Amino acid sequence: MKKTLITPSKFVKNSNALAFKKLITQQQQRFQTSDLISFKINKEQAYKLHIPHEKYLKGATFSGPTDEVKVTKEVALDMYRQMALIRRFELASDQQYKARNIRGFCHLYSGQEAICVGLEHASTRKDSVITAYREHGFQLVRGGTVESTMAEQLGKVTGCSKGKGGSMHMYNVAENFFGGNGIVGAQVPVGTGLAMAHQYFDNLNKKELKDRNVSFVLYGDGAANQGQVFEAFNMAKLWNIPVVYICENNKYGMGTAINRSSASTDYYCRGDFIPGIYVDGMDVFAVYEACRYAKEWAVEHGPVVIEAESYRYYGHSMSDPGISYRTREEVQQVRNSRDPIVRMKGRLIEHGIATEEQLKDIDNEVKEIVQQGVDKALKADFPPLHEVAEDVLCDPIYQVRGRTIDETFTIKTA
Repeated sequence: MKKTLITPSKFVKNSNALAFKKLITQQQQRFQTSDLISFKINKEQAYKLHIPHEKYLKGATFSGPTDEVKVTKEVALDMYRQMALIRRFELASDQQYKARNIRGFCHLYSGQEAICVGLEHASTRKDSVITAYREHGFQLVRGGTVESTMAEQLGKVTGCSKGKGGSMHMYNVAENFFGGNGIVGAQVPVGTGLAMAHQYFDNLNKKELKDRNVSFVLYGDGAANQGQVFEAFNMAKLWNIPVVYICENNKYGMGTAINRSSASTDYYCRGDFIPGIYVDGMDVFAVYEACRYAKEWAVEHGPVVIEAESYRYYGHSMSDPGISYRTREEVQQVRNSRDPIVRMKGRLIEHGIATEEQLKDIDNEVKEIVQQGVDKALKADFPPLHEVAEDVLCDPIYQVRGRTIDETFTIKTA
């Protein structure tokens, strides 16, 4: 049986850099070990496979993820810490929105933390990641700090997009995170293009398979019926582009339940001629292993479609109370039975990695880091007025139509 080893993540760069490095150092000193801990995955519950006709596999065997992940104590705690930080950050976002410090749209990621954390551990920073507008968690795990991520929501100049993108448009191109896209489904063909770039340059540089990179392209169940998604699928398979499509199925597209919007809710089968994996999106180890296997497949054979079944605790956005199309009891039932952080906590205690008291210490330290980042973001300045005209792409000379058909103005920008 194949064993899977997770390497420590790059999350130490997140939040307030010095504070977070100190936190990790303290925790690692307390839990330091080189031993690997085996976490079993119930494959019957965590995974389902879509295996296309053999003519599309061209002799390859799509075996799917394994039933075991082996990690060090440090990595397991790092995963817990990341999910706890995202949950605390989103709580702070909720508070700042209700205080009217965050304006415009704001989509929270609470409940879905295992997806971005599992993916981050299965990838490298040379892999590309692109997603929709529910992206705060991805911004944090891909190198964003609490301060810069919150400042962006507040419209402050210290934000990761200089305060111009807000909640929906966060990027960290230096770490190959490409947002943060507001048009439903539009990131899917863009992410396919990123994967095509990986393929081109990896071929040009004659990289070995183990050194090649992929693009992870995330979209929601509400975007799964978009025509451009299927066009991207077709192109990716036609050219065997190394792309991993991940449908984050949180059960509702805005206020519409999946069974009311989709004739088939088996989103992992939507690729037809592309192999697919259903994964329990609230089990961080299962997500990690699914993404690891999908990347391994994609660099050699082309695209994979993953459906990560999850659940969002808040409404679609902060303007949606989230209880007009579902009951409070439904939300609470998921919190009680499937919450990714609670499940992770139980596993850590069960394997003797940490006690409940030690995990509470991590929770409190994360809470303090988030509070410090929020305080700094609130104190930051708004962008100066001249920034209104910065970062706008246009020709040096262009025509602007006036009030009537025959009225035009010539504008020179240089």
